[in-house]
Amino acid sequence: MIIDDTPKRVSPLKLDKLISYKNIRLLQTFVTEHGKILPRYITNLTVKQQKALKKAIKRARIFNLLC
Repeated sequence: MIIDDTPKRVSPLKLDKLISYKNIRLLQTFVTEHGKILPRYITNLTVKQQKALKKAIKRARIFNLLC
């Protein structure tokens, strides 16, 4: 029997936390200085959170809240 000792990935955000395009400080933590969205393997977000993050960042860019 093989036991996997690697630690499980834990999401940095609470699972019930809402990701909004208005929360610029939160969005900036997941964007590089060049404006690119960080991938999931770096952010450790769940798939659902990463999709919500992507949508929020793109909305913030449209409203010129995020460059």
